[in-house]
Amino acid sequence: MYNGRLPVFKERGLTSHDVVFKLRKTLKMKKIGHTGTLDPEVNGVLPICLGDATKVSDYIMEMGKTYHATVTLGMSTTTEDQTGDILETRAVDKNDINEDTIDQVLQQFEGHIQQIPPMYSSVKVNGRKLYEYARNNETVERPKRQVFIKDIHRISEVTFQEQTCHFEVEVTCGKGTYIRTLATDIGLKLGFPAHMSRLTRIASGGFQLESSLTIDQIKELNEHDSLHKELFHIKYGWKG
Repeated sequence: MYNGRLPVFKERGLTSHDVVFKLRKTLKMKKIGHTGTLDPEVNGVLPICLGDATKVSDYIMEMGKTYHATVTLGMSTTTEDQTGDILETRAVDKNDINEDTIDQVLQQFEGHIQQIPPMYSSVKVNGRKLYEYARNNETVERPKRQVFIKDIHRISEVTFQEQTCHFEVEVTCGKGTYIRTLATDIGLKLGFPAHMSRLTRIASGGFQLESSLTIDQIKELNEHDSLHKELFHIKYGWKG
């Protein structure tokens, strides 16, 4: 029986629940929970709470998160990311946009901002999750939510390909922020349909991507009775 917090690297293609299921099987314990869902096509840091540490999961979720995201201008989708059906397209070329304009728009999103959560999300309206409405082709009014963006800045050059424009951003934000909605809203400010085409969470709950363990590494550590050395106890910062 383990008690502590563990930074896990979630691979693309797995749900956060999949990670918990695999760890329960590997560690042979039921009291395991994650601290902030990552969509299946998103990879990165997923803090996991084991045993008594599940008591502090809410506290960990309140801590900030940092993401690397690719914003694609020229196409919007139903899910606001690369997995959805195309809603709108508009050709973008080098004469339409430049780095200075993009950087100026990004600055407008720092601080407290309003977001409308995407239809394909787990936000509940009238007792039902929004994605349940979306899958049934039902429409429902989505309430605006205030979220906090501590920092957002571009971390790549702006590239153009097949009448679309791409650039990467780093975003440090508070709980409840939808990065795919942020990408869509950035596009609107720039005058183009947009979506988030790739996302990696590089920090969450005080943990960094480079210190996260894969499921295979956790399995090996457990088999050699050395996983306890990698656990962060309930008291923040105490390891081993």
